[in-house]
Amino acid sequence: MNKYYSPQPIDTNDVELSPELIRLTELIAENVHEVWAATRISDGWTYGDTRDDQLKQTPCLVPYSQLPDAEKIYDRRTAMETLKLIVKLGFNITRNDST
Repeated sequence: MNKYYSPQPIDTNDVELSPELIRLTELIAENVHEVWAATRISDGWTYGDTRDDQLKQTPCLVPYSQLPDAEKIYDRRTAMETLKLIVKLGFNITRNDST
């Protein structure tokens, strides 16, 4: 690991999302968790009361609705920042009314 690494994410503080995109954040956050959990399980991880990297156990292998709020905040932040970056880069997100 490089001790001199200094993360420099694109600044999205000036981006305001529409109410519809803000509602989309929770759906994306839940899916982020589902993808993470599926990857963990395929890598041999199982549920455990405490995280143990040696035994590949984590208490976060539960449905999103059962996650502690602190864990949900991480997924929500990832979703929100992804949506804000998409908008910042000039892309438009529209909903297909047939879905």
